[in-house]
Amino acid sequence: MDNNIIMLVLILVVFYFFMIRPQMKKQKELKSFRANLGVGDKVVTIGGIHGKILEVAESTILISCESGKLRLDKSAVSNGADSKLAQPTK
Repeated sequence: MDNNIIMLVLILVVFYFFMIRPQMKKQKELKSFRANLGVGDKVVTIGGIHGKILEVAESTILISCESGKLRLDKSAVSNGADSKLAQPTK
């Protein structure tokens, strides 16, 4: 009986450290990234649209892209766009 309880607790601890904790860390980083968006930043949306931020509101941003201007919710911006945009095109 005691071995079963110990194994169950051990499985829950492993599950927490390998699944839940890293996901919480990613969400925290993404929230911080979106809170620190500023005018002039280059971003990529979750739909793959590349643009430059023209205006930042509380929950939305206005970006300029090739097809014109788009107003998007901040949650539509993906993290890690700086590394994608910094790579030179061939």
